[in-house]
Amino acid sequence: MQLLRLDQVVAKTSLSFPTIYRKMREEHNPFPKQIHLSKNRVGWIEAEVDAWLMARAEEQRREMANA
Repeated sequence: MQLLRLDQVVAKTSLSFPTIYRKMREEHNPFPKQIHLSKNRVGWIEAEVDAWLMARAEEQRREMANA
């Protein structure tokens, strides 16, 4: 299992820090929750971030096909 730091998640998704945390609170297709590694350190499971990105891409492709 590979863990990503916040700066790595930002680079992978092209989303800003605030947007990532806002998307974690969304009900529809929420962004994966971070794992607390210590008092001042969190990480995201890379496979979960990748799955979220793939789901977004598939959703957009379906929308474009139905337009």
